[in-house]
Amino acid sequence: MTMDARKAAEQHLEAWQAGDPEAVAATAASYSDPDSGGELSGAALAAHAAGTLARFQRPRFLVDRVVGDGDAVTLWWTLQADHRAPYLGMPTVGGTVGVQGSDLVTLGADGPRVRRCFDRLAVAEALGYSARFVPAADEVRQFGVSARVPTGRTEPPGVLTLTWLEVRDDAEAADVDLLSVEVVKSLRASKGFLGLATFDVGDRKFTVTAFDRPESVRAVHARPHQRSMRRFFKGGLCTRVLTSVWIPSDIREYARCPACDTVVRVGPDAACGCGWIPGDASLL
Repeated sequence: MTMDARKAAEQHLEAWQAGDPEAVAATAASYSDPDSGGELSGAALAAHAAGTLARFQRPRFLVDRVVGDGDAVTLWWTLQADHRAPYLGMPTVGGTVGVQGSDLVTLGADGPRVRRCFDRLAVAEALGYSARFVPAADEVRQFGVSARVPTGRTEPPGVLTLTWLEVRDDAEAADVDLLSVEVVKSLRASKGFLGLATFDVGDRKFTVTAFDRPESVRAVHARPHQRSMRRFFKGGLCTRVLTSVWIPSDIREYARCPACDTVVRVGPDAACGCGWIPGDASLL
């Protein structure tokens, strides 16, 4: 019986390694993992396996240890796979992910029952992401994540642009992120670009960009941005988009002296009573 349980576990793992969703479903009467949302079987399991294998292609399992008795077998494994589609909102990195996990396989009257365990945080870290935990919303606020693209330039901006895009789901959000990377690369090559910050909150992705003067905003019309606009107008990407240009009427910056704790308004000849002079900093 132990050999039968072990053989069932090995056949199920081989089905994953072969990249065959139908075989995955055929070798498990029920299956669950951290991404499945509960136990799956039949067509639902095949669909789940197909989605997983689309994200992580060419899975290579190395069995590290096998422990079992007459009722159950546990395989501890190390997985290497190619990241080829967004996972949990994380864009495709195009590299290889490595993670450890285990399959607990029990034999019932209906066949093998598989419970797979792995650490999703470990997967994220293997893809180059660090975890940050925020609530989705409270009574008055929505929460999200942000990013900053500094340039080191400290002159005050002559113009700001604000855009936001509404996305349908995590997969579309990841698609937008990939396009944004190319847009940012093109902006960094322009002379008038001063910096950029992005904010993902709810179903909206915001971008605030600083330029030295209004004429420099033309830099956003480079090819990567044009491709993104075509995806919206002709390719069905996103449900709503806002673009806007803002001219600052007043910019004030303050800094606190590290020695005497005095607050100083940053500007020409700015200094606190002890003689400390604040250095320049970029707006974004």
